[in-house]
Amino acid sequence: MQNSDYLIVHKKILPEYFNQVIQARSLLENHEVETVTEAVKKVGISRNTYYRYKDYLFEISDNATSRTMTISLLLKDESGALTAVLQTLSKAQASVLTISQAIPVGGYATVLISLDISKMENTPDNLLKQLLKHSYVRKAQLDAIA
Repeated sequence: MQNSDYLIVHKKILPEYFNQVIQARSLLENHEVETVTEAVKKVGISRNTYYRYKDYLFEISDNATSRTMTISLLLKDESGALTAVLQTLSKAQASVLTISQAIPVGGYATVLISLDISKMENTPDNLLKQLLKHSYVRKAQLDAIA
């Protein structure tokens, strides 16, 4: 049995507030509301519930041929670190859509990468584990999948 941090489950078996967290995030992303307070009030959950689960709940798109994944990485500020990450992504057949890198602070830089994973044979979880094997990757996190 493969040891993965991610599950795909039907929302029928989950508490309703999981769906409400996704609804609140959608309201914010679509600019239907301006603040988290407005979003959580509109869907009927607490701010605490929203912040507790917002980074862990994702909806999967029905369009399986154009799957996208967004990951955030914390990389050591070393020459070649981003290049090696991109090589790992390329070997996994993940096509880079966007890259956003922050200025390094305290020897580390935050990098946000959006990927087309429709041709990727590896699982998103295994890809993150491959990235974490590099000595310059301090953190690798799945932010969204659609």
